[in-house]
Amino acid sequence: MSTPLNIGMIGYGFMGRAHSNAYNRVSNFFNTEHKPVLKAVCARDEEKAQAFANTWGYESVETDWRKLIERKDIDAVDICTPNNLHKEIAIAAAQAGKMILCEKPLAMNAAEGEEMCQAVEKAKVANMVWYNYRRVPAVTFAKQLIDQGRLGRIFHYRANFLQDWTISADLPQGGQALWRLDAAAAGSGVTGDLLAHCIDTAIWLNGSIDNVSGMTETFIKERKHTLTGKMQKVDIDDACAFLCRFENGSLGLFESTRYARGHKALYTFEINGEKASIKWDLHDLHRLQWFDHSDEGVLRGWTSIHVTDSDHPYMDKWWVPGLAIGYEHSFVHQVADFLESLSTGKPAGPTFRDALETQKICDAVLASAKTGQWTPVE
Repeated sequence: MSTPLNIGMIGYGFMGRAHSNAYNRVSNFFNTEHKPVLKAVCARDEEKAQAFANTWGYESVETDWRKLIERKDIDAVDICTPNNLHKEIAIAAAQAGKMILCEKPLAMNAAEGEEMCQAVEKAKVANMVWYNYRRVPAVTFAKQLIDQGRLGRIFHYRANFLQDWTISADLPQGGQALWRLDAAAAGSGVTGDLLAHCIDTAIWLNGSIDNVSGMTETFIKERKHTLTGKMQKVDIDDACAFLCRFENGSLGLFESTRYARGHKALYTFEINGEKASIKWDLHDLHRLQWFDHSDEGVLRGWTSIHVTDSDHPYMDKWWVPGLAIGYEHSFVHQVADFLESLSTGKPAGPTFRDALETQKICDAVLASAKTGQWTPVE
């Protein structure tokens, strides 16, 4: 018999849907000791929260996150709020002895993130941050190939995450839907929202980053604020690019923008090694592109590996070889790994402490963009 894990979710936006779907689906495909139970969802708007609860199967609704955390029937708190609320909620949840699953980025900055790490470590509660792209089977497969030494010494890592949804100057900032454009709620723009994903994947695949040289740009300097109706300065970055040096001696090149017309969510990375290279594209997420220099010269070239066989990561839990899975399954995999960690006692990464490293890199990139100088990662 499975052990119920009662979930209390705070927030009900896009990520709330992705997480709820994962909780609902995981036990259909993964045999884990613990089974998620959607116990309560919390949001300020009770009517909308109830509609969300009805759609996804939550048993109850709260409008005060403090009350949700105080409930004895909540085992794990899932934080799906704007970034400026992560710290306060996470620390309170840790003090209440709750497990915590927190949306990325971990916090507004590394100082806040350190407080959160100390809170969960003092309370000894299980914790995880939702950097879901680690769990795309092709990306996990890339990790396996790198760890096996198949690329040899790595020379280059390059990644980008491109969108185009904020180009219009008429788009306001702030409020429930557009808090990512408000620095007071988000902390940063594409650096914390998009590049954080690229950075987490990079340090998971290629190791720590020593120092960075970044630049940012805010193309539209003022936008009307949804809450005040007044024109206000835009303090988030619309675009960010940075160079870096990894601890293993390789060079990194990262770019992110919301001003790349024609791109809705283009996330790619490429890694060049001494023996081989790999590249991956979110738009073709079930494929890993592979180049092996040891192939016979006349046959040497890029190969597209269809990551759907049962011996590929996670794929033995799904369909038959050749049938692809999608974006939403990365969240199912993350929940499955978290549930498994509760049985084994081995933390499922990225933990808060793991995600703090990404936060420190984001901070260093933004600091470098201000000074125009190379900046060491703390």
